[in-house]
Order: sequence, then structure tokens, then C-alpha cells
Amino acid sequence: MFGGIFGAGRGASFEAHYRAMPVAFIDKQQAEFGDKVILPPSALDRLASLHIEYPMLFRVSSMASGRSTHCGVLEFVAEEGVIYMPHWMMQNLLLEVGQTVHLKNVSLPKGEFVKLQPHTSDFLDISNPKAVLERTLRAYTCLTVGDVFVVHYNAKNYEIEVREAAPAPAISVVETDCRVEFEAPKDYKEPDYKAIAAANAAAQAAAKGPEPMQEDSKAGAAGGASTSGAAPAEPEQPQFLAFAGTARRLDGKPITTPSQPVAVPLPASSSATALLAASAGTSKAGTTPPAAGGSSGGAKAGTFVSTGNRLLDKLQRDKMAAAGHAAPAPAAPKPDDKKEEEDKQPKFNAFAGKGYSLKG
Repeated sequence: MFGGIFGAGRGASFEAHYRAMPVAFIDKQQAEFGDKVILPPSALDRLASLHIEYPMLFRVSSMASGRSTHCGVLEFVAEEGVIYMPHWMMQNLLLEVGQTVHLKNVSLPKGEFVKLQPHTSDFLDISNPKAVLERTLRAYTCLTVGDVFVVHYNAKNYEIEVREAAPAPAISVVETDCRVEFEAPKDYKEPDYKAIAAANAAAQAAAKGPEPMQEDSKAGAAGGASTSGAAPAEPEQPQFLAFAGTARRLDGKPITTPSQPVAVPLPASSSATALLAASAGTSKAGTTPPAAGGSSGGAKAGTFVSTGNRLLDKLQRDKMAAAGHAAPAPAAPKPDDKKEEEDKQPKFNAFAGKGYSLKG
């Protein structure tokens, strides 16, 4: 009722009907990760009398849904009239436990090309999907277009659909060099590149800070000031640009954020400002600047007076050098009297005493 041989001798085909059962019923968990079924021993006796090609390949068709796929055989230990199938294969055929399937041996061409499509994007998170797929396909004998098989990796199952195959819709993957391509996962969405570019541009603009005033606006402001006859602009105060150097990372990676120098006005006392103004007036008019304290006496023209601030002193020296006055060289340090006294004291001479002999 459930099995039979159609034809005799060379070229005869094997066809039979069996009740479909999942491999979990006989505790064959390794059969879940592959496309091989378990047949009864009588099928082996019938196949042995036929001249069929190896490996043994079969087409399995559901009598209820009319869908079909292809598979290999793992063992011949099932009960008579029963075929044990992987769970994913029963799902592809829309089979329920105990429904009848039609089994027929076939010969499939060796695969040359196959295109696969993952169902979920998490398959792309695997570090080396090619190696994982090659290891998985070692348990498979054939692939059929439209089938969805399972890749088990790292305690997780990934569903993969066969989209295309060449040179036929059903191919053999045993001892063949097959080229594999992947389609984008079904739940994959293309990123919005325009929104990403706009966000990056906004982030860069925020990192750079406010843009400087345009030259034309500066020119307009200067022109308006000259025509209006306003008071002359105040002299620019000396400023120091903080954080204007080049940054370096400890890990050696390049810096992506540009440096942002900050202009810091230098604190100048009233006496230092008066000295700067006096030195400027001396270099231009050759007159004697007034003293910082406001007294009637003054220093000689071109005389350098220290303000106690190294930066202001440098600015004053530069202005005096530009005016033709050479800044006096710093006074040589006085010799240390204490060190001279130590040098004059007599030094200790080792082994300078009188010698004695142990003999007397």
C-alpha cells in the first residue's frame, strides 16, 4: 500500500508513499540540521535491486498541499510505512504529523550557482557568514528554489531562503564547486543617507562654533564709522590665543575635531599701560616719557624699564628695537661670595700623613 517499485532492471525508478513524521519522534536531533530523511529497511532492499545513481536523491511531494522538495537519505531504520523528516522540511511542504507524502528517486545536476536570502538582518552580524554557511551545507545533499532551510550557529537558528539556482531549479551540492551570492535580508531597510549627511553637517557646524564676521560687513562698519565722524577706535589690547596648538591622541589615531583657539585678553596694570604708551611716544617724538608713578623726574629717552611682566617687557623691547634703541643686556649675575670662600679653604688630602711600619 505504501511502497512499490515501478519498472525493472537498469533505469527503473523507485516510488513509494509514506506517512510523514518529525525526526524528534525517534530522538535523532542531528538530523534536524540537514536535508536527509530516515526510511524503513524495506526501501533499502528495493533500492539495492535497482541501478540508481549515488548519492541517493529523492523528490518528496505532499499529497495534501501539492508542494515538493528534494532530499537525501540518512538511515534505513524507520518503521514500515513511515518516513522521518526534519522539521523545516515539513514546514516547507505544509505537512502535519501523519500526512501522506510521495517519494521518488531522481538524478539532479551538480550546482554551479545559488542565490540565498536571509530572513532576518541579524544573520549579517555573524563575523564570517561564508564559513558558517559552508559548514552548514556539508549536511545537505541538494537545494531547491523556494525552500527555506535553517542555519544553526551560536545557539541560534537563522532561516535562509533559496532564491535562485543554476543550472536547474533543483541542484546537487555534493562534491561540487558552487558559487554563492546573497540578497539583502527581507527585513533590511536602506538607511536615509540624506538625513545622515544633514546630521553630520550640523554636528560639524556645532563643533566649529559661530562663524566669523564677513569681510564685507567689516568694511561696511568701518565705512560707516569714518563717515559718521565718530571717535577713533581704541587701540587693540594684547591677546593670547589659548589652545591653538596641535592635539595628539595617546592611541595614535588622527584627530577628527579641529582645534578651537580661544582669545584671552592679557591683564595689563595701569603702570604697564603707561609704560607702553610712554615707550611708543618716545620712539615717535623722541621726548622723555613720564615716570610710572606720576613724578616729575623721568628716565632717559630709550631707557628700558622693566614692568615685572615678561610679555609686556618683550613688547617694549620690540618697540624700542624698531625705534632704533637697543635694549640693555641683562646684568651678569654676581658671583656667589660664599662659594668663593669655600674655594679658598684648604681641601682635604687623602693619605698625606706619616707612615709607620709594624716591625718597629
